[in-house]
Amino acid sequence: MRMATLDRPRTVEDGTPSTYRFTAPAWPGTARVAREFVAAALVANGHDALAENACVCVSDVVSNVVRHARVTSLAVEVAVHRDHVIVGVSDTDPGRLPWRRKVSADSEGGRGLMLVRRLSEASGVAWEWDGLTLVGKRVWFELRGSAVG
Repeated sequence: MRMATLDRPRTVEDGTPSTYRFTAPAWPGTARVAREFVAAALVANGHDALAENACVCVSDVVSNVVRHARVTSLAVEVAVHRDHVIVGVSDTDPGRLPWRRKVSADSEGGRGLMLVRRLSEASGVAWEWDGLTLVGKRVWFELRGSAVG
């Protein structure tokens, strides 16, 4: 059985972001669910204008995990700040880092990370640690824009 879980948002009134976390199996249909999850978090917090670019970026990053990481699940986290959002996709395969590759004009793939970099304010890859042990990686991107209201 495949199951996705969604944590409740964690909000603190001192300027700390609202954080939403979604955990799901690493299979092709997860990219669609991740897009819907991220869009819903942004719209609920007045960042409607960022939803389209966020959906393109998260779809690519989730698809890369499904296609290239050797994992059974992944996590998507959205940190919603007043003037920007940070979206991260985590998996437990620290040995397989994403990289930009050269592609020919007629190639059907290989442009995803370029799109993420072009659509986002910033992006990158971070290692995830459990104490002294490397347990995974997180591909993240930041989008900027003021919330409505």
